[in-house]
This record gives sequence, structure tokens and C-alpha cells, in this order.
Amino acid sequence: MQVYAVGGAIRDALLGLSSQDRDYVVVGATPAEMEAQGYKPVGKDFPVFLHPRTREEYALARTERKTAAGYKGFSFYCAPDVTLEDDLVRRDLTINAMARAVDDDGALAGPVIDPYGGQRDLRARLFRHVSDAFAEDPVRILRVARFAARFHDFAVAPETRVLMRRMVEAGEVDALVAERVWQELARGLMEARPSRMFEVLRECGALARLLPELDRLWGVPQRADYHPEVDTGVHVMMVVDTAAAMGASLPVRFAALMHDLGKGTTPEDVLPRHIGHEQRSVALLEAVCKRLRVPTDCRDLAVVVAREHGNIHRSEAFGAAALTRLLERCDALRKPARFAQALQACEADARGRLGFEDREYPQTARLMMALEAAASVDAGAVARECAGDPGLIKDRVHVARVAAVAVKVGG
Repeated sequence: MQVYAVGGAIRDALLGLSSQDRDYVVVGATPAEMEAQGYKPVGKDFPVFLHPRTREEYALARTERKTAAGYKGFSFYCAPDVTLEDDLVRRDLTINAMARAVDDDGALAGPVIDPYGGQRDLRARLFRHVSDAFAEDPVRILRVARFAARFHDFAVAPETRVLMRRMVEAGEVDALVAERVWQELARGLMEARPSRMFEVLRECGALARLLPELDRLWGVPQRADYHPEVDTGVHVMMVVDTAAAMGASLPVRFAALMHDLGKGTTPEDVLPRHIGHEQRSVALLEAVCKRLRVPTDCRDLAVVVAREHGNIHRSEAFGAAALTRLLERCDALRKPARFAQALQACEADARGRLGFEDREYPQTARLMMALEAAASVDAGAVARECAGDPGLIKDRVHVARVAAVAVKVGG
């Protein structure tokens, strides 16, 4: 049998990038032969084995055939007569369909095997599908979009754009399960330029199917004095890229993506104003989170940011009482780390505007000072003072917090 390293590790090496994981394909072997050499079988759909020493995964070379809609509707054929080229042709993009032989010590040996023009497309900075088999797996649309967020100077080849749009029109994207959609979106959000993922999805029509609440933001105007970029969709992409440039966590990036959904439902007769869009945004993003089964930490932070980002932006003008009410609504005293994340998302929102990219965001420092002051109040001591009338505790604690905030930040 012959072992090859394939896919991303070869691509990244040619680009001069480090790669954490390697995918291995074994040609000319049977499952029985693999087990005889100490490999442990773990694959459910097709033969995959763990290396006896490194515990890395080795898959037998295979071909596949579409049997039903969606990304799980495949049957697989694995046998010693399946060649490396047979295996590579089923892969998504030419840049991921290259291989190099691996010697007995696991080192790469020999030249790059590139039967489908992957090196050519790396030089041209193109995502190009290997074969029409691409159209059989809708996850590949998400993968191309995610790769665009990572390799943001790459373009999708024209013929691949056409094929992706045909897949969307054929309903293939509608067969994707929520968990897989979220997995790919989350990975793309954590790349260097998340906006490219959503641009690619929008170009082929997939964004309208997967996230219609986000897709409808393009073309919705905002007041040019606040948003020189005007278009709401453009603004949201600037915000999510700003969050990425800040090195923000996934919950912060997701909150940045979701914060303005309500602007897509503003009545036309009041545009470009967006009165009450915050509450509409909350309702829409909660529907998105339920549909895509978004993790709780991402959902809860996004709700806070969608509901309160306008108040956080305006908080420089707030007195102590208004600041304390804002902290309490955000549950900042119980969850200060989440509140810090909310402030980071709001900073990305403020800077994600044309000409505002390098502006300071003093609201963060003032609100964190206010939180420190409010948290210094001994709620237990206040409660003991109200032992005869426990119903007074909440109001007395609030009053004490307002007084502490007034001393710390004024107002």
C-alpha cells in the first residue's frame, strides 16, 4: 500500500503557511490489511483508521455516488483498485486536491501530485471546483465561503460561481442541517476577513436561503451623517471585520453580525431612520439562534448587544442613574465578563463605519468605571439593614449603586 498526505496540508505548505492537521489517504489496501498493521478502525460511513502510534486518521482511497438529497446522501466504494486520482477528483477545490507521498517515518517524500491544476489555481488566487461532483454536496458552498474568509485575496472562479448558484436554485442548500450550517458559519466568523464569507454566500443566493434576516440588509439605507457608508449590509460587514481585526471571540463576532437585523424590517416611509430597530433585532436574532441551534453564550451576548448597543453608544451623556440602569439591564454586575464582550462588540459597531475606523471609543472606559463602582456596593449589608422589610432591598441596593457611580464618574 502507499500512503499520501492530501488536501489542506499540501495547499498550506505551497502557500508558505503552517498547517496543524494532515489528512492521509491510503491507496492499495483493504480494511483487513490496515488492521493487521495495527491501525484501529473508527470510520462510520467509510473506512477510516487511527495510526497505531500517532493516532492520526488514515482513510482508504474511495469514490462516492450521490444517492439522496443533502450532504449525507452518498454511498462509498473503497477497494485496492481505487487510485489516488480517483480519490482526489471527488474533492471540493483544485487547491485541496493535491497530494504528496509519505514515507514510513511520516515524512513527506517526492514531488507534489497535482492532477487537477491546484498549483495553477494557487498562483491565480482562484477557488475552482475539481469536477461536477462538487454539486452533489451543498456543504461545499459553505466551505468555499469559509475559505474566502481565510484566503481573502482569492476569488471564486466564474464557472464555480455558476455551479454554486445552480445548486442553490436546485434546493440543495435547503437540505443542510442546522448544526452543520452553524459549524461552518462559526469557523468562517473566526477567520481574518469574515465579510468575504457572507459576500460569497450572497453572490450565489445561499445567504438568502440560510440567513434571510441578514441578506435583506443590503440596499437598506441609513442616515449618512451617522453612517457615511449608508448601506446597512455594508455597515454590518465592516463591523464584523472590525471585530475580527480586534481579535474578538466568536460570541463577540456573532453579536457584531446580528446587532442590526431589525433595520431590514424598517418601514420604507420612515427610512433612512430606524426607530425601534433594537427590539426588532432581538426578535429576529432569537429566531435565527433557534433555527441554527446557536450556542447559548453566542445567543445571550447577541441579545444584549442588539437590545442595548444604542444606549451604550449614547452612554457618555448618561448620568449616574441612567448608567446604573444600563448596567442592571445588561446583568453586568453578575456577568462582568459578558458585559466586557458587549462593549467590545459595540466598539466594533462604532468603528465599523466609513471614516470612523480609527476613532477612540471612550464609552468602554467610563462604563467599566461605573461597573467597578456599582460592584463595590455591599448588597449583603444593605439587605441586613432592610431585615424588617425585605421588599425594600432591591430599591435600596439600586440607590446605593447610583450613589457609588455618581462618586466615581459623576452625574
